[in-house]
Order: sequence, then C-alpha cells, then structure tokens
Amino acid sequence: MIAAPWNVILTLLFVVTAVICFAGLADRSRRGRRDAGLTDSDLIDITHGIMSVAMIVMTWWTVWDAVTWAQVAIFAILALALVPSLRGARGAQAVDLVGHIVLDAAMIWMLAAMPLLMAGMDMSEDAGGAHAGHHGGGGVAIESTPVWVDVVNAVFIALCVAATVWWVWRSFRSSHHRIHSLCHILMAAGMGWMLILMNG
Repeated sequence: MIAAPWNVILTLLFVVTAVICFAGLADRSRRGRRDAGLTDSDLIDITHGIMSVAMIVMTWWTVWDAVTWAQVAIFAILALALVPSLRGARGAQAVDLVGHIVLDAAMIWMLAAMPLLMAGMDMSEDAGGAHAGHHGGGGVAIESTPVWVDVVNAVFIALCVAATVWWVWRSFRSSHHRIHSLCHILMAAGMGWMLILMNG
C-alpha cells in the first residue's frame, strides 16, 4: 500500500516501536507485579504495540472492511481507557496522556478515512505502485479527496508533529524514560508521515 522505499523504512520503524512496547509489558510481568488491573503504562504499551502491528499490515496489505472497523473499535476502547487517568494527572504526565489519546484518534482517522485519503488513485494498484487497494476497492477510483478530508488530515498531521516535538523535549528532560520516549517519538513521526503518504 505504501510505495518503496517507505514501506520498508516504516516497517522497520514500527518493528522497533512494537519491540519496545511488548518488551516493556514483558518486563513488568517478569517482575511479578500484582496490581489490580492494568496500569496506564500497560495500556500505553498495549496500545502502541497493537498500533505498530496494525501500521505494518497497512503498509503492505489491503485490509477488509470488517477488520478495519474492528481496529477502529479497539483503538477507541484503548483511548477511552486512558481518559479517567486525566483527572489526577498534572503537568507533563497530563500532556503525555493527551498525546497518547491523540495518537489513538489519529489511528482511528487513518483507518476510517483511508478510501477518501486515497481518492483519485487506482485502488487496484499493487504495493509496488503509489498505493495499493484498500477496503476491497476492486479497481474503483474515487475522483478526488474532498477538501474537508484534506483539512482534517492536515490537523492530524500537525498533532502528530506536535506529539513528536513534545516527546523529543521529554527525552531531554528525563533520563528515566528515554527508551519509551524514543518509542513515542517514532510512533508519532511514523504515523504523521503515513498520513502524508496516504494523502499524497
């Protein structure tokens, strides 16, 4: 779905984010944590781990409508699960949580708006071309992307850029979370770039 060399570059990027997130989950589990329920760190790692896998799939293959909307539901649930934590969050922690919720929203947008973002392209084109088919396009080409879609997409790209800058700043301010800050930097930047490529 994404043309070379970006399909390879983005795949490698999201493999790194998936490894960091799943390793974080495994490490907490190995330490024998016995909390009641999932922590925010668990939810964030689960979210970005699943998101990384989903983005790798989207980079290479067409996704059926049912699978797409199942993913939309999953990311909506994961985003809503972080909202209660905003009540007690302050300062950088609150901005972090908002950033993760924003990335969930951007992922939902990417999944739901894919046919419109790719309007005007040959939806039967294979992965070696500009974009491959999505949502069972079957060679149907939508004439053009509506202006409102371009505007909303630009807003999400700007939010991804803002999140990237935020976590770059966080990585310099805190020496305790640099690996996860790197993960979040790569995730936000990779998502923003995918939105640009899909709307190209």
